[in-house]
This record gives sequence, C-alpha cells and structure tokens, in this order.
Amino acid sequence: MAYLSPMISIALTFMIAALVVTAMGKDPVKVLSLFTLEPVKDKRAIGEVMLKATPLMLCSLGLAFCFRSNVWNIGAEGQFLLGAIGAGGMAMWLTEAGMTRPGWLWVSLALLLGAIAGACWAGITAWFRDKAHANEILVSLMLVYVANLLLSYLVFGPWKDPKGWNFPQTLRFADSLSIGRLGPGMRVHWGFVLALISAGVMVWLMYFTTLGARLRVGGLAPDAARFAGFSARESLWTVLLCSGAFAGLAGAMEVLGPMGQLTPHVSTGYGFTAIIVAFIARLHPLACVLASFLLSMLMIGGELAQSRVGLSASVSSMFQGVLLMMILIVDSFIHYRLAWRKHAGKDAAQHA
Repeated sequence: MAYLSPMISIALTFMIAALVVTAMGKDPVKVLSLFTLEPVKDKRAIGEVMLKATPLMLCSLGLAFCFRSNVWNIGAEGQFLLGAIGAGGMAMWLTEAGMTRPGWLWVSLALLLGAIAGACWAGITAWFRDKAHANEILVSLMLVYVANLLLSYLVFGPWKDPKGWNFPQTLRFADSLSIGRLGPGMRVHWGFVLALISAGVMVWLMYFTTLGARLRVGGLAPDAARFAGFSARESLWTVLLCSGAFAGLAGAMEVLGPMGQLTPHVSTGYGFTAIIVAFIARLHPLACVLASFLLSMLMIGGELAQSRVGLSASVSSMFQGVLLMMILIVDSFIHYRLAWRKHAGKDAAQHA
C-alpha cells in the first residue's frame, strides 16, 4: 500500500477535480485532458514539462533529504529566491562589465554562487534551531517572506534596469551567460541533465554511504541515533545546508536559463510545490524525478486551462493542495485500520 497510495491519491484527486470543474460549469473531460494529455502532445510540449520539472526536481531532492532526517525545512522557496539573487546579481555585474567570455566558466561560477547563497539562507534556519532551539518550520517559512521582500527591494530599487521602461526587472543578461539548451526549438536546458545526475548522487549518498545511513537512522529513530553516538547537530547542519544548496541551484538555473534576467516573478511557487513532490515520491530521490514530471504537468495544465477555458489561475494550486491532502489521508490508512464495533452499552461506554 505504501507504493499504491500515491496512485490512489492521484486518482482521487482527479475525481475531486472533475467534480469541482463540473460545478464551475466547465467540461471536466476537456479540462482534465488539458492537465494530462496536452502537456505531452509533442516534442516542444514535453520540453516545457522538462523545463518546469527541473527546479521541482532539485528542490524536492533537498527536501526529501531533510525530511528523511526528521528536519522539516519548509523554506525551499526562500532558498530558491536567494539562489536566483546570487546568480542573477553576478550575471548582471558581468554583463555590465563586459566580462562575458568564456561563458561556460562564468555560468559555472554563477551556478555555484547560487547554490552557496541558498545554503547560507538555509544556514540561518540551522543556526536558530541549533543555538536558540527555534522551530525550523516557522523560521524557514518566515524567511521566505524576507527573501521575497529582498528580491522586490533589489528589482524595484538598485538593480532596476534604467532602460527597462520602469518595469521591476534587471537588464537582460548577455547571451553567453545563459545555460545551453538541449535542442533546437526547445527551452529546456542542460540543467535538466544536471538535475538527473543530482538525483543519482542523492541515491548513492542516502543509501550507499555511512553518512546517509546515519541521517536516515536519525530520522527514523532519534533515540537510537543518540545511543549510537550520532550527532544531531551534525545532521541538522548537513541536511539543511544541502537542501538550501539544491534549492539555490534551482533558482540560479531559472534566471540563467529561461528568464535571462531577474524579476519579482522568478518563482511560481517551486519551493512550496516541491514539498508535495517529495511526499508523492515517498522521499526517494528517483521517485522525485517522476513526481516532478507529474506536478510540472499540473502547473502547465493550469496555465492552459486558464487561457483556453477561462478557469482561474488558482485552479492549479487547488489541484496541488487536494493532491497533498489525498496523500495524507490515504497514508493514514497504511498506519491505521478502521474497525467497526457494536455498541457495548451505556455502562461499557462510560467505563471506556
């Protein structure tokens, strides 16, 4: 059932979605086809699915690493934004200075800077949890709003393009500072391949190394981990910094890939959606790859439904929320079993 529950959850989600769409006066068959068939109808459409799956994949890999270790990082969105700010700021500076060659070197350094920025942002959460015993859920979540405000300050203020018709955005980065695309006519870039490689690395780290075993034991049985002498502080810092680095790398790829500049809308909620991806994948790195494709199809389907049948932009978010709820509900039946009992009488009920 642990393997079947994601499939059951997806089926229930589509059933509920069909009922909701029908209540809104739309054709459920047409709408659901936009979410399932239209995103994979041709090569270009599949490329768009791969493009949106890339940041989801990277963010969910880091989150799965955290959740496996019983560290609840909910702030991947903020770490994503810091990675975008770090890489975007470097690309902007290089473009203004005319230092755009060799492009592969500067792109690599910008991606590295984005990963470091995301790790440092996650390090704030680790520091508060380690030193002040603060709840990492609240700290990481609140830091998302701080990251959003920092991004808005930069693109509305000192980093705004003076020739950008007063739009809140930086100048366009030089073409040589963009990540190369996988093929002609497609926007998906080599970051997708790097994300797949990262998934393989995470499988090796989590299941074939001593560090991975220590972290998994710490998540499943904290008392046993302490008895074995495993350091809870080491696990906390390791998983949060790794998770932040993955999210920061995803943000860096977004600005150096399809966007080519920094705007307030660099993320469409990738960090939050990645939480659903991680849970659908059962916190397994390879399953995160498949789950990322599913959620990217839902995101693209939401955009198509908005433009073609007039559904609200929030419908896609609603589908994602229902999917997460269905996963949690179905999972409860794995650990608990419903039992029908006859009424035992008033005295027995009072005794109970």
